[in-house]
Amino acid sequence: MRRVRHEVNGGPEVLFTEEAPAPVPGPDEVLVRTEAIGVTLPVVRKVREGTEPGPLGGEVAGTVAAVGEGVTDVVVGDRVSGLCFSHAYAELALLQRSLASRIPDRVSAADAVALVRSGLVARGAYEAGLPRPGESVMVTAAASAVGTLALQYAKAGGASRVVAAVSSAEKREFVRAVGADEVVLYGDERWGDPVDVVLDGVGGELLGPAVRALSPGGRLVAFSSGGGSIDAYELLVRGASVIGFQMAAVARNEPALYARWLDDLWERHTDGTLRAHVSAAFPLEDAARAHEIIEARRNLGKVVLVVP
Repeated sequence: MRRVRHEVNGGPEVLFTEEAPAPVPGPDEVLVRTEAIGVTLPVVRKVREGTEPGPLGGEVAGTVAAVGEGVTDVVVGDRVSGLCFSHAYAELALLQRSLASRIPDRVSAADAVALVRSGLVARGAYEAGLPRPGESVMVTAAASAVGTLALQYAKAGGASRVVAAVSSAEKREFVRAVGADEVVLYGDERWGDPVDVVLDGVGGELLGPAVRALSPGGRLVAFSSGGGSIDAYELLVRGASVIGFQMAAVARNEPALYARWLDDLWERHTDGTLRAHVSAAFPLEDAARAHEIIEARRNLGKVVLVVP
């Protein structure tokens, strides 16, 4: 089978396509013949900043090719999507059964990849902020796959104002079309009127402005892999709080909640209240180009790799 290999760290040019043996599913694993593979910011950062090469994980969607011991509720031929922690950039990928979600009829593989992980992260981050009806919500990285879905969750949840924070003015029209009432740029001196909840998917130097955008008693939900630090005094003067959210912890420790969110995600997509946005699709061997778009922050929604 074909797969993309990460040779050494340093940039997009270190991704190579190679032939590799097909993986064999172990106990409670599902082997998926991939149709679409999601490109995520954590993986892009891993390639750019990592000290050692390693497997490129990510979301995958496709058809079950084989199942491991103990898997009885998924069969060969089922269409599934889920998060792969080993080699996702490949024609065949392994999923843990608990993370393999059946794809409803009439949902494309690309839309499934754009929805499942990103939608669950968006839902989880939104819920972690404990929003109350009528409160205002800001979403950073609002033009990303997670960001577009977080805007929709906030709008559907009854937010009085939904503010999108983005890196460039070129993204204004896009995030407004997705559901933002207001748009601010990262470089703006002031991010408009304060908000009750900030969902931050960027981290790093953006944490300072994000905290300063909070109203008294506001909550910042940090769910990015970007790290960064927060000035405790800024929290003190606002009586604000910071909440960390990690989707993997929910999947691992609260499987019933994970399953309920997943069912709700598909229902919202079916009735049209939650829309996936796929901005670019590349063949598997063009993974480096896909990474370049993410690094340059040019994506509007999800970037995917497609496997014929």
